[in-house]
Amino acid sequence: MHVAITGADLLTCHGGTDATFAALAKGVDGSQDLRFYDTDRINVTRGYHVDDTADDEEELPLRAGRWLARCVLGAVRQAGVDPAAERVSVIVGTGLRELRAMERWAVDGVPVRRRDLHFTTAVREVLPEVTEVITVSNACSASGHALALAQDLLAAGEADAVVAAGCDAMSESMLTMIGRVADAPTPALRPFQEGRAGVLLGEGAVAVVLRRAADAGPGALATVLATGLSCDAHHETAPDVGGIVEAMRDAHRRAEVTPHDIGLVLAHGTGTALNDPTEAAALDTVFAGAAPGPLVTGIKGAIGHTSGSAALMSLLVAAWAMRSGSVPATAGLAEPIEAAAGLRLVIGEPAPCDARVAQVNAFGFGGVNAVSVIGVDR
Repeated sequence: MHVAITGADLLTCHGGTDATFAALAKGVDGSQDLRFYDTDRINVTRGYHVDDTADDEEELPLRAGRWLARCVLGAVRQAGVDPAAERVSVIVGTGLRELRAMERWAVDGVPVRRRDLHFTTAVREVLPEVTEVITVSNACSASGHALALAQDLLAAGEADAVVAAGCDAMSESMLTMIGRVADAPTPALRPFQEGRAGVLLGEGAVAVVLRRAADAGPGALATVLATGLSCDAHHETAPDVGGIVEAMRDAHRRAEVTPHDIGLVLAHGTGTALNDPTEAAALDTVFAGAAPGPLVTGIKGAIGHTSGSAALMSLLVAAWAMRSGSVPATAGLAEPIEAAAGLRLVIGEPAPCDARVAQVNAFGFGGVNAVSVIGVDR
């Protein structure tokens, strides 16, 4: 069943929705020196922080939840949804939940209530009358899985509207893991770039309000045609071409589209040694024979890897690109890897786009993959 996006809001290192889209259009790299961490010890010096001058980690440790609440409220207001009069569920996808708050509890003795790790409190502080708040911790495809679950709730008639959301803040343990697999600190995240040095973390939140397309009325931002999922369990961290291909084809089957119908792909594009060639190979396989193939871009070079938020952030950029007729270039990409030679990567400048259907890729550790297909009218 198709569902319509009737409201949306996001927050990244560049700011809110309009500021983020403007930065993407200009190819701005939003990375900065890390705050809060001993960079020499963790071997990571750069990241894509949410720039909030009132964001004092000492006083307000539950950073992800605060960003989530802001975006959920903004999306619901834009959609005109009233949780007091309708059944409204909220599904939050996250990779880390409030892991940074847990670290500060363990190391610095800053207490945190365990129930706050699931985001129910954060959401109900701004929308106390929602029917339920569900937290899905599904690695870097988490908000894509939240989107799939939202579609299921609407299809089953269990809700009148569903907010699918994602949020994550950086944590020292995740940064340390990244630093341990790098010989030297990564200076920039450069998706599909020859000689790329690895991933850098971003942070922020995103939310979209969904209704059954038949109930949405005019003015929807986009229509979610389907989300395809796979869990290939190929390796703890390494991606698998077969698992990714299956998620893409599952999405196409559910959306009742063919590769020829898709004019734009928002790639996962993490700038890592394994993801980029694996994703390129999967795209080559799925779009073989669909010449010239879709335009391909990615946003992590501009906003970092936002973990659980990544899928829905890419989805909103895909909708914005199709509605505006302009696809932002992949920030940090100048010389593509050989494995991506067959892709129509958007490099250097935005590309004109008349696509009406786009594919959004999101892949997580353990082979937890989510691929969405969306359409727009303009």
